[in-house]
Amino acid sequence: MDAKELEVGTLKVYTFENREELGLYAGKKAAARIKELQETPDKIVRMIFASAPSQLETLAYLREDEGIDWSRVVAFHMDEYVGIEKKHPQSFASFLEQNLFDQVNIGQVHFINGIAEDPQAECERYEALLKEAPIDIVCLGIGENAHIAFNEPHLADFADPHFVKLVDLDLTSRQQQVNDGCFLTLEEVPTHAITLTVPALFAGQNLFCMVPGSTKAAAVHATLNGEITSEIPSSILRTHPQVSLFIDKDSAAQLN
Repeated sequence: MDAKELEVGTLKVYTFENREELGLYAGKKAAARIKELQETPDKIVRMIFASAPSQLETLAYLREDEGIDWSRVVAFHMDEYVGIEKKHPQSFASFLEQNLFDQVNIGQVHFINGIAEDPQAECERYEALLKEAPIDIVCLGIGENAHIAFNEPHLADFADPHFVKLVDLDLTSRQQQVNDGCFLTLEEVPTHAITLTVPALFAGQNLFCMVPGSTKAAAVHATLNGEITSEIPSSILRTHPQVSLFIDKDSAAQLN
């Protein structure tokens, strides 16, 4: 498959004809990095995963790659709604279980507890787990408002002292969940979440960012052409030393 390639800052950008080609190529790239790391005997690969339809094609490739030793992978997810339990069909934990974790022999998964009695204590617990050892790979997306994880434009902090925090979700992020078919109505979408912060994502040594679809065109344009500012959270990706952005012709529609 052919991809148009360019670099914006340190960000490598690959553009494909459609989301299927995007997901396949991104999956191959991520799988190759996992297998490269696992060439080191006893290496445990620590990975963070986004939970969104934009990730489906990449997750499908990863779970089918027979060269990955999933028993040597420790997984985290990057956000979870407050007030939704793990087994709820709209939880991010449930999304990742259905699309990856339940289909591979994964070594260990650490889930954010969205129904913890003390959300702040849960943030601290999860942060401690993240900091136990370096994060090798982050698979993420970009929201319609240019958020990464749930670091919204009104609260993203590139120098956040915390790795995990409780946040309120802006209207665009909540509406995106309806647009993506995750909820039927806006009223059903929770108003708060626990999210990994920008420094937590940037602690990953390799970032793979998958962003298909026309609803992401404005966010992709802002990511690549806007000022690097917390008002465009994804713009910070242009400064990470090992990050690749995978887009399709729909999400690239506003680029020159």
